[in-house]
Amino acid sequence: MTDRPSRDRDRERRRGPGRPEDASTGSTAGDAPDATGEIVVGIDGSEQSLGALRWAAREGRRRGLPVRMVTAYSLPVFSGSGFDTGYATVDEAALARGVEELLNDAAAQVRSTGVELRATVETGDPSGALLELSRTAELLVLGSRGRGGLLGRLLGTVSTAVPAHAKCPTGVVPLPWSKEHLGEEALAGTAALVERVVVGSDGSSQARAAMLEAAEEARLLDVPLTVVCAVPPVSGAVAWMPTAVDFEAMYDDVARALQGGVAWLKSWFPDLEIGSELADGPPVQVLVDQTRRNRLVVVGTRGRGGFTGMLLGSTSQGVLHNAAGPVLIVPDRYDERIETRKDFDLDDVRPWDA
Repeated sequence: MTDRPSRDRDRERRRGPGRPEDASTGSTAGDAPDATGEIVVGIDGSEQSLGALRWAAREGRRRGLPVRMVTAYSLPVFSGSGFDTGYATVDEAALARGVEELLNDAAAQVRSTGVELRATVETGDPSGALLELSRTAELLVLGSRGRGGLLGRLLGTVSTAVPAHAKCPTGVVPLPWSKEHLGEEALAGTAALVERVVVGSDGSSQARAAMLEAAEEARLLDVPLTVVCAVPPVSGAVAWMPTAVDFEAMYDDVARALQGGVAWLKSWFPDLEIGSELADGPPVQVLVDQTRRNRLVVVGTRGRGGFTGMLLGSTSQGVLHNAAGPVLIVPDRYDERIETRKDFDLDDVRPWDA
């Protein structure tokens, strides 16, 4: 079997003669540009977004891809008037200069990486602009939270809403982690900033897509990969579960399925060190604990339970806002390699298939 990722084949099929790119830094575009072959990062001038930019620039250099800085704003409209004040107006030219200065200042922070920087300014909803670019981008990067400043809370709700609907993987970078790990020395270096990549498995096709993406990341970073399956405590459910349930046998089934999932993944990534962990505890808690160990955690956007089942609800918000390290969220998309997972079933274990 070949381990060439299907996402590369998809990219080659959709790649075509692109439109002229924007000028490097501080330029604007009237229409949303084609982001094919780019890493896109949301910028609003906050510390969180600048931390995301530093991570994106390092990823761009590692992958050999340009980085597109994207910011969006809406012009305020004042319709009220009074006898003395008249109508208030907005100096749009001054606002445009402020946006350009914001992007130039942001670019200066990552110039040392040598990565090609591009910039796009959109008017309107920032989530919409980023989601549109995610259709062709290789990677979307956001800070974990936005705040005030010139363009308002660009990355507040954005960092929660965008990953659920993005068409490409979305990296969410917490501010404390970026401050600790993305200093000037780290920007100039090439070593991996995380010790390991961890991916949550719950048996869904979305989780399997995340497993493949996680393996790609681990290979690029040259670090090991761990596939984690969390089994929530059953004590609260004992009252309504049949007394004949053999919990030990159930855990054995989960463990065998997890081994089958690892064997499948190794068939596509034979040179990658891949391990597994059967964790006892609430999946989100297990996931957050992994980020505290300086690991890149990868999850899918949807699933039938476990790590990914509630990613669009309160669980995902808890993960994204409490993670101590970067989280990569992988959208649900077809990958032909998933079809081969059935060849690695152990004892035909289906309900907890890893």
